[in-house]
Amino acid sequence: MSRQKIRYAVIGGGQISQQAFMPGIGQADNAELVALITGDAKKADALADQCGIQAHTYDDYETLLRSGDIDAVYVATPNFRHTSFVMAALDAGIHVLCEKPLATSVEECEKMIEAQRSSNAKLMTAYRLHCEPGSVDLFTRARRGDFGTLRAFSASFSQNVDERNSRGHNGYWGGPVPDMGAYPLNEARQLFAAEPIAVQAIGTQDPTRGFDFHDTVAVTLLFPENRTAQFTVSYATAAIETFSLIGTQATVHASPCFGFGPELELTYVVDTGEARQTYRFEPVDQFGGEVQYFSDCILNDRQPEPDGEEGLMDVRVLAAIEQALDTGRTIELEPRSRDRYVTSEQTQTLTPAAMPSEDQLVGVITQSA
Repeated sequence: MSRQKIRYAVIGGGQISQQAFMPGIGQADNAELVALITGDAKKADALADQCGIQAHTYDDYETLLRSGDIDAVYVATPNFRHTSFVMAALDAGIHVLCEKPLATSVEECEKMIEAQRSSNAKLMTAYRLHCEPGSVDLFTRARRGDFGTLRAFSASFSQNVDERNSRGHNGYWGGPVPDMGAYPLNEARQLFAAEPIAVQAIGTQDPTRGFDFHDTVAVTLLFPENRTAQFTVSYATAAIETFSLIGTQATVHASPCFGFGPELELTYVVDTGEARQTYRFEPVDQFGGEVQYFSDCILNDRQPEPDGEEGLMDVRVLAAIEQALDTGRTIELEPRSRDRYVTSEQTQTLTPAAMPSEDQLVGVITQSA
């Protein structure tokens, strides 16, 4: 493309858009925010005035896609609405950065991938940690054998969510497994450079809470070569984010490891039994970083690493977890493999933008209970 900045529209004006993406995109030197699509006309007007951008309702989406005013969209609607917005953009030749999970079924992911292949547009699943320095460092070290042969992974990722938030009443695909479980699932896949072959899951529900799904879920994954990954996610506990990786030569303990923020330093400790070393990484703007990376892919006609297939690989496991919860059985997965995983060249180190506090957000029922 001849222009040096990719023009983005944000689809969905919720918490993640207002608090993280919209401030973060201003840190990228090859991107700019020019428009917002949201279902709330008052919210649209307020954010348009605040950010100096165009604002539209969902009824205007098709018109905006064909206006010539945008090059790409960032889709941050509730998960069950991703597919319609992604497909419309790809059909119009507009590039798509879509929040995870990419969709709420394997079939929807496959439709997106086929639409992307038929389009001149690119599709990237918004795995911000694929550009974050600490995560990239750990992925690449694990795969080159710094910790020996990897044997096991375990993680806990939880928060206390307000049931009135959209995440609290849209069933399994709006709940903690697709929302928070996508992080440890993707982390394990990247660390092992492999895909799960079997899934088990147990879920519980606090009777005092108003969620319409299992609010706490424990998952066990079997990978090839007898490797295992386990994680617990919850919408009904105190906040925690931590994981451990066990290799034959060292163990790795990481915390914080999945979150973001202008003061958050992703940190991990390597313990060989004879010595312990801490690796701490300066805060970066993770949302600005993923935009910088995706925009660079667009401008230089390269396929992003966390593409539609990367999103599909997680969604097929998330769907199997749902089936395991419903049936109580171990769900076997067809063996699959990826020919692309995170590389050190994806690292982005943009200065963090200031994030608005929850009480500064417009028209949002925040996640925090």
